[in-house]
Amino acid sequence: MARTRVRNTRIASLVALSAALPLLTGCGGEDAASSSGTTDHKSHKPVVVVTTTWEGAFAKAAGAEDITVIVPQSVHHAPDYDPKPSDLAAVAKADFVLYAPFEPYAAKIKEAAGSEAKLVEVNLDNDPSKAGAEVTRLGGLFGTKDAAAEWKTRLDGEVTKLNGELKAAWPGGKSPVVVSQVFSAWAAGLAGATPVGTYGPEPVTPAQLASLSAKKPAFVLDNAHMSTGTVLPDSGAEQVEIVNYPGEDLDLLAVYRNAADELKKAMG
Repeated sequence: MARTRVRNTRIASLVALSAALPLLTGCGGEDAASSSGTTDHKSHKPVVVVTTTWEGAFAKAAGAEDITVIVPQSVHHAPDYDPKPSDLAAVAKADFVLYAPFEPYAAKIKEAAGSEAKLVEVNLDNDPSKAGAEVTRLGGLFGTKDAAAEWKTRLDGEVTKLNGELKAAWPGGKSPVVVSQVFSAWAAGLAGATPVGTYGPEPVTPAQLASLSAKKPAFVLDNAHMSTGTVLPDSGAEQVEIVNYPGEDLDLLAVYRNAADELKKAMG
């Protein structure tokens, strides 16, 4: 009888332990779910709405992945675009809204953003040092500093490479003298050219025309998005159209490569 009682006691203990295991497993599952939820929150990517592909490229470089562009890339002069109600509806769902102060629809964008989205004014300048600093700033706002730092390293490497190629293409081995539209001046720096003046964004006046022509530039670096035709028609300078806005892929590095290609053609 004693042996039977001991055996029954052991069986009862095993049954109790087996019954407890699912409860313990369930607790572990809740902890895992909680941990998973925390991870998802930490890895949350910001929802970013941008006015143009230019701001979009800065956002992508900074590490943003969910990016909505308001102005279609096909619009040659983005500031002329009039945002539709559907465009403004997208703004209301954003974590961040990126715009430039010179864009005439900036006021509409601000109003549509309401109180939820964070409005971020972007310094749209493709000068590599300024672009790198702006991308770093945006990475800090988005919580994507590592991605922004990685992109800046790629930018520095690309600019060094392109600068070397352009210097190798200098006519006669000498830095060419250039005149630039104010938003295209960064391309002169990329080429290592010698800048002697700028114009725009207002139309060139007769006095400016005479002054800039007298400096005998070899090239005029015009802004493809604001071109008014041949800027210095009687100066003998070759005009190069510089594109500032990236394509639908929002690849800002491609803007530097494309500018370098145009400059090499002109200097070749």
